[in-house]
Amino acid sequence: MKIVLLGYMASGKSTVGKQLASRLNLPFLDLDTVIEARTEQTIPELFEKKGEIFFRKEEHYALKSVLEEEEGFVLALGGGTPCYGNNMDMVLKMAEQSVYLQLSINALVERLLHEKSSRPLVQHLQVVDLPEFIGIHLF
Repeated sequence: MKIVLLGYMASGKSTVGKQLASRLNLPFLDLDTVIEARTEQTIPELFEKKGEIFFRKEEHYALKSVLEEEEGFVLALGGGTPCYGNNMDMVLKMAEQSVYLQLSINALVERLLHEKSSRPLVQHLQVVDLPEFIGIHLF
């Protein structure tokens, strides 16, 4: 069984994914970890050195590879993964289940405050700007 978890950054995809995979006796995969292994760079390094467009292309290839080559898993996507290219179409066609984890903007802001420096898309933002940034993306 192929299960894919989607949601905004810091929505709990990795935490929920690990627990779900354990209960279902399936391997847990994190797409960011797959990308880092493929590129031998961290996600922040990829954003800084190669830019978001390069990252999104690598993200697409990593997703396609996992969906085509792996037998069964619980996969946590990056927050923006479904929004680019035909990534969401691939998920819907190639995974048995996809689950969207939804949190309020306030809950996401609270979580992101603690890990802002490790999130390339929000690390440059002032704390006061986080709610509007998140709201625009979710819209």
